[in-house]
Amino acid sequence: MKPAPFKYIAATSLEQALSLKAESGDDAKFLAGGQSLVPTMNFRLARPAILIDINRIEGLAAIRPRDGGGACVGALARYRTLERDSGLKAMFPLIAEALPHIAHPQIRNRGTIGGNLSHADPASELPAIAVALGARFHIQAAKRERWLDASDFFVGALTTDLQPDEMLVEVELPLPKPRAGACFTELARRRGDFAIVGVAAMVTLGERDECTHARLTLCGVGETPVDASSATDVLAGRALTEETVRDVAASVQTLIDPNGSVHATADYQRHIAGVLTERALQTAYQRACNGY
Repeated sequence: MKPAPFKYIAATSLEQALSLKAESGDDAKFLAGGQSLVPTMNFRLARPAILIDINRIEGLAAIRPRDGGGACVGALARYRTLERDSGLKAMFPLIAEALPHIAHPQIRNRGTIGGNLSHADPASELPAIAVALGARFHIQAAKRERWLDASDFFVGALTTDLQPDEMLVEVELPLPKPRAGACFTELARRRGDFAIVGVAAMVTLGERDECTHARLTLCGVGETPVDASSATDVLAGRALTEETVRDVAASVQTLIDPNGSVHATADYQRHIAGVLTERALQTAYQRACNGY
């Protein structure tokens, strides 16, 4: 199929791109990697009157150190760039573990972190990872800018807090705490498919290997990434045991409300969410103990 007619503009600066978006609002779409937008245009599910190509904008793909530790990742940074950045992978093993699950190498060569997060597919891995890491998003319009926590950015399936004249320009990733272990795992029909259920876990330990902090987020089981960190409250001040991990998994199963699909019933998704939660927490705990 072919998209509906549209006007194409290759922006050469962020100011030009934001000015065009301010003039056109919802009638215009930003084109980055195009891995989500172009298929929806071909099926005529999206019919933008104007396509603003932002690939030529200098600096939007930069990865730079964050004040206070961590990293700031430009919205045009491609998955493949993130995979090959050894410094980023060392700081954020959760990202490194999740990236190979995203689609296929051909998609990762073109897909961008900003495009993925702005598309806000609830089955996608990166939104859940961003919430688990406590990421903050730098959002700009022609005459204003703001910062928003990842947990407040996603408001529904394929829906974010972005206003019609705004662009996500950068993702700020704070450095994980010392003695933190992380794990991402998912179940999909085939390698590269969207997750039926995905789980991201982070566990931080104290001097006696007791849990001092834990984060737990899921993808594929709700309209947005599901922050199930409240289920880990029972771990505070305790070492992880099979019993406590099972308790967390059972709590997660009651917290989520999956919709089910042609590939998995809601009950099956709930069961798998419990299984993967146990695996992710146990793995994250062992990695924290081993300094991985």
